[in-house]
Amino acid sequence: MADLSVTVAVLTYLRPDDLRAVLPTLVAQAAELGPRARVVVVDNDPAAGGRDVVAQVEGARYVHEPQPGIAHGRNRALDEAAGDDLLVFIDDDERPSDGWLRRLVQQYLVDRPLAVVGPVVSEYVVPPDPWVRAGRFFDRRRLPTGTEVTLAATNNLLLDVRQVDAAGLRFDARFGLTGGSDSLFTRQAAAHGLRMVWCDEAVVTDVVPPSRVTRAWVLQRAYRAGNTWTRVSLVVAGSPPARLRARASLLALGGGRVAVGAARTAFGFVTRSAAHEARGRRTLARGAGVLSGLAGTVYSEYARPAAPEPASSS
Repeated sequence: MADLSVTVAVLTYLRPDDLRAVLPTLVAQAAELGPRARVVVVDNDPAAGGRDVVAQVEGARYVHEPQPGIAHGRNRALDEAAGDDLLVFIDDDERPSDGWLRRLVQQYLVDRPLAVVGPVVSEYVVPPDPWVRAGRFFDRRRLPTGTEVTLAATNNLLLDVRQVDAAGLRFDARFGLTGGSDSLFTRQAAAHGLRMVWCDEAVVTDVVPPSRVTRAWVLQRAYRAGNTWTRVSLVVAGSPPARLRARASLLALGGGRVAVGAARTAFGFVTRSAAHEARGRRTLARGAGVLSGLAGTVYSEYARPAAPEPASSS
């Protein structure tokens, strides 16, 4: 593996404590991989708040991407990895397991797909709301190693840089503040016939803050996921006839989720089943998000506060 050049990209925005926690581990794993592996932090804070944190970690390089939106940060990581063999994405609030980076690369070397995708497990700062725990909303998929997938996030993702370049893939800035640019990227990759495979041993742990273990956050995330799924699906569809067919399919999907979600919520209420009520409400919220996307609503979950206007000189 020493002959491969690898960039490990950590995207960050206003999380100095998380950066301090994850960077030493990433630097150590890159060093174990070989001399051509490096760690790059892409800071999307316009004020460059992460610069001082990165300066304190030997072996990590700082890059400032002031243009707001995670899609711009992801594209900057692609630019920084230009000429490398591999780019590995991880979020700043995640902690890689022992051997995580090595396992991703080893799986890539089996047959050199476009991407290797690893699992994410959750660790809580505080116990979740009982409603959230009943719904098991932080249980994520696990698949046998080598399974092909068609959709992935960038929180645990290895990419073959040359295949990305050959396909002309980039992260769409229209999804920078709404989420979904990684879903669009990987769905477009799949549409190009490019392979993505699972590596179940390359685990990262997501450190879930208190703000995300509430029912309000879960329902908001479900609504956003439905909204962005519609928008992504319409982009992937491409031609006007295909978009028309996609709209019909999404209308059925959204309407079905609303109906099923409402029925399951009612069933949970009647039977006093917190699990059914919680999962029903989330399904309903996601269906509402799908329908809102069809109506042209763009839900910006990651919208940032507007910059203050300059004071008047009068």
